[in-house]
Amino acid sequence: MAMNSRFSCLPQAFHITRSSKPFLRSLTSNSHFSLASFSVKLQGQSEVRRVVKMSAVETTNSRISYESFAIKPPSHPTYDLKGIIKLALAEDAGDRGDITCMATIPFDMVVEAYFLAKEDGIIAGIALAEMIFYEVDPSLKVEWSKKDGDDIHKGVQFGKVHGRAHNIVVAERVVLNFMQRMSGIATLTKAMADAAYPAYMLETRKTAPCLRLLDKWAVLIGGGRNHRMGLFDMVMIKDNHISAAGGVSNSLKAVDLYLEQRNLKVEVEVETRTLEEVKEVLHYASQTNTSLTRIMLDNMVLPLPNGDVDISMLKEAVQLVNGKFETEASGNVTLDTVHKIGQSGVTYISSGSLTHSVKALDISLKIDTELALKVGRRTGRA
Repeated sequence: MAMNSRFSCLPQAFHITRSSKPFLRSLTSNSHFSLASFSVKLQGQSEVRRVVKMSAVETTNSRISYESFAIKPPSHPTYDLKGIIKLALAEDAGDRGDITCMATIPFDMVVEAYFLAKEDGIIAGIALAEMIFYEVDPSLKVEWSKKDGDDIHKGVQFGKVHGRAHNIVVAERVVLNFMQRMSGIATLTKAMADAAYPAYMLETRKTAPCLRLLDKWAVLIGGGRNHRMGLFDMVMIKDNHISAAGGVSNSLKAVDLYLEQRNLKVEVEVETRTLEEVKEVLHYASQTNTSLTRIMLDNMVLPLPNGDVDISMLKEAVQLVNGKFETEASGNVTLDTVHKIGQSGVTYISSGSLTHSVKALDISLKIDTELALKVGRRTGRA
């Protein structure tokens, strides 16, 4: 008898090919698995053991359905979320697979493992975790007492996964890496979005390479809104564009011409750094039918020696715009300053710190939760 499983960890007594190549191939193919079980008796042992046989079945549709998600991810025309999951799993598996699991965990052992919060925060990545578990082993059963965007508290169990111990442990670190980062982003976003009201909180493109959709999804889960996804979905005229084009008016004129010639309908934002540039934008817009939709008011929040901020320049800029366009405050935005900035009348406040300086939320996945809680209390993490 021979079988190539996604995670080949069966004993040699079964003459199973102990190779990671089928596993790696499965990480780059559009496949699901059918399950069949049978009982065998190991030579020299009286115990009858149950074997789960997994066989790959090619599927023609690898698209992910987001309909059941509590909060759907933002859209992107080329981002392959399933591919990112496969890449993360393959990165962990290397060319051998999980040699520790193969050495220590019986292939047919079935367990339950529990998600445990080690600090307070906003949970994010639950929908993604289900996708990862399904990619590793579609037979794993995952249950949650929370959904994406809910509060979690230190020491609380908020989910469990049931199935083959080997596959749960293989998925564990990839699941937690994504969930902890996303939950950290969601937690900070929630705090800043609440403080920024009535302004809306935005992130930027300062995201981890290849994780942009996930970082921006976490912002949505935390109650923020998304800025442009990339270079393709919004025109954003920044300082370098303005310098290269020969000024604010020239850059706006060039954008209007470009969009008109190509019949493109996208939002247009221009960065301003002084009140004079704000006035120049408004003058240009009064003289032409422009595609401009938003004016960024960059670094018009001035830090003070006592840790406070002076928003008088920002407020003056908002008054100049007078509702003709959306406004966005950027620069010197922190959890301590965002409330005051939000009272200036701006439409949006953007901060790269939501994603580029995130502190991961501490979460664990444990089979022995009693011991995990005991250790957590000893170290102040549960």
